[in-house]
Amino acid sequence: MGARRDVATLLQRVRAFLLGREHTLALRFEEGLADRTQPPPEVPGGPAHLLAANFYYKRDPRREVQPPIDVVQQQLIADKGDVKTEKLPTPGPVYRWD
Repeated sequence: MGARRDVATLLQRVRAFLLGREHTLALRFEEGLADRTQPPPEVPGGPAHLLAANFYYKRDPRREVQPPIDVVQQQLIADKGDVKTEKLPTPGPVYRWD
């Protein structure tokens, strides 16, 4: 393995003094990298790792999304007296000005 490419030793010391720390080279050398042959991970199985009896569709949050409620239509229906609602849904929190 060849020597790492860097500036002269005197300049390294000046650079470390001015930075207040040791400089980390941006160049990547082979001895600083991880090996390419890694063992396969040993991940324990969870409740959804098998295909049989995996009821993912019951806990899928994307299926709980519904279309938005039209507050104006709900108010018109409530004013007619067809639907007895105590409190209608609002589009969000209301800021009360003083």
